[in-house]
Order: sequence, then structure tokens, then C-alpha cells
Amino acid sequence: MPGKTPFGRRIRKLREERRCTDPEFSLRRFAINVGISATFLSKIETGDFAPPAPDKIKKMAELLGADPDELLALAGKVDPELNAIIRGQPRAVADFLRTIREHNISAETLNQMAEQLRNSPPENPEDDGQ
Repeated sequence: MPGKTPFGRRIRKLREERRCTDPEFSLRRFAINVGISATFLSKIETGDFAPPAPDKIKKMAELLGADPDELLALAGKVDPELNAIIRGQPRAVADFLRTIREHNISAETLNQMAEQLRNSPPENPEDDGQ
């Protein structure tokens, strides 16, 4: 089976939960809002087709109120924005990610680190640390 069944099942579950209270989440209307055909969406949900492109998955997440990174991971894809970040500093980002893996850093610790960084002023790259 070429599709990612866990991804399709998750999309169907989220869509059907929303459809109970909002007719915009019928298969046909949801597909139109995502920018794909209803047939394609149906085949994705059943696992007959592989997930769509990352931009379509991010649109699905937005409409469903779901985490886009979770859906991208279920689809076996990575947000193109992350690829750009990695290409901008390949050695540093790769080293950081490998260190996280080697030290088995928890998601909770990573979230705390991210929050600390969000609350601190950004570095000035032109300052050169002086």
C-alpha cells in the first residue's frame, strides 16, 4: 500500500470530529478548502495514496486546528521552513540535533529551552560577540 495509513486515519478522524458540528468538514468541502480533489482526499484517508505536499498538509492542520508538525511527521515529511533553517547553519544545527539524540533530551526539556530562547533578545549577528 503506497499511502501512509496512520496519516490518512488521523486526517479522517480529525475531519469527522469537526464535521459533527460544522458542515465545512465534509470530505468534499474540506478537500476544496485544502486545494485538492475530494477523490484524492478520500484515497489519502484510506491509505491508497501517499500524503500530499507539505503545504497542503499545513493547510489541513490549520483548518483542523491540529499541529502541523505532528501531521507532517505522520506523513513522513518535514516542513520546508525547517530545511531552510538547516541549510542556513548546517553544521551547527546538525550537531545540536545529534547532541539532543545522544543525550536523550526529553520533549519537555526541549520545550523549556525553546521558551527560554523565545523570551530572550535575539543575537545581533553583526555584533561579532564584542
